[in-house]
Amino acid sequence: MERDIAWKSLTDEQNNELKTVTDQYRTFISECKTERLCTRRAVEMAEAAGYKELTALRNGTATLKTGDKVYATNAGKAIMLVQLGEDSLESGMNILGAHIDSPRLDIKQNPVYESHDFAFLDTHYYGGIKAYQWVTMPLALYGVVALKDGSVVDIALGDGADDPVLVITDLLPHLGAEQMKKTGDSLIEGEALDILVGSKPLIVEADKAEETDKAEEAEKTAGTVGADADALEKKAKADGATYVDKLNAMSLKEAVKARLLSILHETYGIEEEDFLSAELEVVPAGAARDCGLDRSMVVGYGQDDRVCAFTSLLAQLDVEAPKRTSVTILVDKEEIGSVGATGMTSVFFENTIAEIMDMAGETGNLALRHALANSCMLSSDVSAAFDPAYPSVFETKNTAFAGRGLVFNKFTGARGKSGSNDANAEYIAKLRRIMDDAGVKYQTAELGRVNAGGGGTIAYIPAKYGMDVIDSGVAVLSMHSPWEVTSKVDIYEAYLGYKAFLRAE
Repeated sequence: MERDIAWKSLTDEQNNELKTVTDQYRTFISECKTERLCTRRAVEMAEAAGYKELTALRNGTATLKTGDKVYATNAGKAIMLVQLGEDSLESGMNILGAHIDSPRLDIKQNPVYESHDFAFLDTHYYGGIKAYQWVTMPLALYGVVALKDGSVVDIALGDGADDPVLVITDLLPHLGAEQMKKTGDSLIEGEALDILVGSKPLIVEADKAEETDKAEEAEKTAGTVGADADALEKKAKADGATYVDKLNAMSLKEAVKARLLSILHETYGIEEEDFLSAELEVVPAGAARDCGLDRSMVVGYGQDDRVCAFTSLLAQLDVEAPKRTSVTILVDKEEIGSVGATGMTSVFFENTIAEIMDMAGETGNLALRHALANSCMLSSDVSAAFDPAYPSVFETKNTAFAGRGLVFNKFTGARGKSGSNDANAEYIAKLRRIMDDAGVKYQTAELGRVNAGGGGTIAYIPAKYGMDVIDSGVAVLSMHSPWEVTSKVDIYEAYLGYKAFLRAE
């Protein structure tokens, strides 16, 4: 059954609303390129909409009632928003779940090195990427460095108007005959994805080890780098030597690396050892842009899955007085299996619901179990959009098309349905009714041809509670590439669909 292009049915009012939503979205993904930045922005938006931080209400006497809005964060990399509905929590909730991590390069813990007068940062990749797509393009650096004194330094470099950018080099075609014989997965090796960060040496004026004639000293040091090597090394090893002293000594052998570390120290107050407790992500530099002469699409980094995260968040904030409690959870680590303390497999979700229920006067483990089992969830994640350039991997009757609305995936997985959540037929029928009643344009899809590949979302994780869960999101072209493409009308229909779902009884 073929779905019509969603653009055709939009009214003038809807077109205006679409522009507002997609403009906000484009700004969001341009300014929030990491899970930490997404969480911070979500907190700002939530508080502006009247949400209160759950931890601030933990005074032993605080209670929650119908209409109350609360949020909780997890290590600054995940967030959960809850608006209490008219019905009891035990009767179930309507839940949106998306992830805010995206494929990228991470800086290793011991990353800085110099080779042949260039300074580099060593990386490893996060999530599924095609390594060759990341070379010869401007890159930005974001993240935090945690210092031993307990302070945390924010790093944001590459997107400011006057910021420098970083890059990964590639071989010129004139010398690349052997490289071009390789298959795509080995064209650029993972260990070759090192970031070029500098080429200028640190030039140190020698400190006088002892008083000498000034003219004699000037003649001695003229035109040399680190002229008095012995003096520099002696000072670096002496008691009370500063980090700058050590960099000056380093400049004798690794002058470019020393300069890079000197810049980081001057700009951010960090030292080389501080990389041990850093979380630094390398992402494409540049803002998301309108795509197409008709401006019908958005091209930008991280749309998997921030397109669903943003529309879920916006729907949550725009819903007022829901019958059932509305919940939106945005999590980390989906691209590597939803593992760890900030992924969906952690107990953050369950613990937060338990605490909210206790503060709402619905206590007990059995009530919590009932609340989870009686809930409905949309695992809000993207789908691969049909690409006419690569038709062989798609099954056209059961694939997502850009511009045809919100996508529902009964199952994802690989090799048939391995590793998949498989939504119940009754639940899908309920969702059809909700979407049709709200006038939301939607489509159904699978992730490519059977045995062509596969993938998954967070859906199978909350499904363990017995709740109804289905994958639902936006179709994306060039998924997992540095620059992904979505249709603006799909973004808008996702927002409308998520809002209709949260309002449903």
